Amino acid sequence: MTASVVDALAEAARRARPCRACGAGPAHDAVLADRPDATVVRHGPVVAKAHAGNTDPGALAVRLAVAAHPLLDGILLAPLDRAARAAHGRPVTLWPYGSPVDPDGGERAAPWEEAGRLLARLHRIRPDALPGPLPPARGPAKSARALDRMRAAAVGPGAAPVLRAWAQLPAWARAEAPAPGPARLTHGDFHLGRLMRHPDGAGPWTLIDIDDLGLGAPAWDLAGPAAWFAAGLLAPGTWVRFLAAYRDEGGPAVPAAGDPWPQLDVPARALTVQAAAQALAKCAGRGRPADEAERAMLESCTRIAAVQGQLGHFPT
Repeated sequence: MTASVVDALAEAARRARPCRACGAGPAHDAVLADRPDATVVRHGPVVAKAHAGNTDPGALAVRLAVAAHPLLDGILLAPLDRAARAAHGRPVTLWPYGSPVDPDGGERAAPWEEAGRLLARLHRIRPDALPGPLPPARGPAKSARALDRMRAAAVGPGAAPVLRAWAQLPAWARAEAPAPGPARLTHGDFHLGRLMRHPDGAGPWTLIDIDDLGLGAPAWDLAGPAAWFAAGLLAPGTWVRFLAAYRDEGGPAVPAAGDPWPQLDVPARALTVQAAAQALAKCAGRGRPADEAERAMLESCTRIAAVQGQLGHFPT
């Protein structure tokens, strides 16, 4: 942990003017995350986030403006300040604190339908109605970086099926070309950790985290849950509820009825490879075996590589 960065974030949070609906919260500082790409400190109802030092300031400014835009009200958490500041060479943004999804609440209690509806509403917003120019969503680039980390970790022969599955992906899924089809506003890194609601645990859910927000293929935001379902990590009923909620809200990533697999196949394979590569790099770096979820994604990569890219089939 970099104490100077944490101290600067705590001071920024203490000086911030919180939103009226945030509640007071504890007066002490709490470090919520401390990674090279994000250090997050909470003070009372305010959260200060230091982004990675190589963050593009222009892209971050656009992402902040989009999050603060009225069209995103109730979909994406709005920042407390539309302008980023700086601390120790890293851009800093300020946000209201909220309650995340309870990791111990169980799959059935998780807000999968709400997530589907929020993503559909996000994808339906016309990009030309928003501040711009919108940067590209960073989902494919994150997958490519995960492969780079795996290669750098020298994980040995276990990487072979991951590399074969990666090589079978089209260029756009490896961040080497634009995605086919119309570009939509997408979150870029959706999972249940990207949901938040009022600190008292009531009220509607909202999407958070703008670091990967931008123009891209909307199916990418559905690809994580699709990959988890295909790997056996997400129950069929939960997947069906999530997908049905997305479709009922008019989400454009998949057809309103019928098989969603033609649209989800490539992004789901890419997210599977990304998760497997991250797992191998972490296991190598920490000298530990893969856990159950990591093994499931590695086994999915083996299946993808063995059948020339076909991950599975989703229910309609």
